Amino acid sequence: MLSQNMLQFLRDLSKNNNREWFHENNERYQIAKKEFEQFITLVIMEISQFDPSIKNVKPKDCIFRINRDIRFSNDKSPYKTNMGGYIVPGGRNAGNAGYYLHIEPDNCFLAGGIYMPPADRLKAVRTEIYENTDQFKEIITNKDFIKQFKELSVEDKLKQPPKGFPKDFPDIDLLKYKHYSVLKTVSEKVVTSKGYLKETVDAFKTMHPFIQFINEAINYQLGKDQ
Repeated sequence: MLSQNMLQFLRDLSKNNNREWFHENNERYQIAKKEFEQFITLVIMEISQFDPSIKNVKPKDCIFRINRDIRFSNDKSPYKTNMGGYIVPGGRNAGNAGYYLHIEPDNCFLAGGIYMPPADRLKAVRTEIYENTDQFKEIITNKDFIKQFKELSVEDKLKQPPKGFPKDFPDIDLLKYKHYSVLKTVSEKVVTSKGYLKETVDAFKTMHPFIQFINEAINYQLGKDQ
């Protein structure tokens, strides 16, 4: 179970986002970090029951560093004000679809899929949807999927059909997504409750066929091109 102390640390960090404050409160950070790592460990164990590709993933390969990369950013705040974990085959930098937890005061959510994929992977997913439309539609119209996530993320969605696909394709709208991802917001009350682990695992279990479709698309389509 995640605690109010973690959320309070992140809330305080957002008001004092500087190295001096962070160093003075490093002990609080270490406690929050360990708590998050323990929770991610439990989630990995639960996910591996229905998604064997997660079985050998380690928490350290999932959790994002709290330090921000400020080299090319106008915002020079040195630290992120959230804790995030991306549970995915091959680790968070593998470029595969996976399961994401985001803990941040007033902005906690569960998400999954593939976000900002490179052009070759995005094309692979679109090609797989084009070739196996009914299978994909069955996944995203499943009643439990809709109950959990409503719809795919429409962020950056194209207004025109993507290049390389026929404009008269009946389900062309399914190929206009730039990110094949879903999201579910979660209240802080739920995050700090005993039921949060079950809430997380249930959402990810519902998400699993979606994740599997994307990763199989990438492996198959890119494998054909090699």
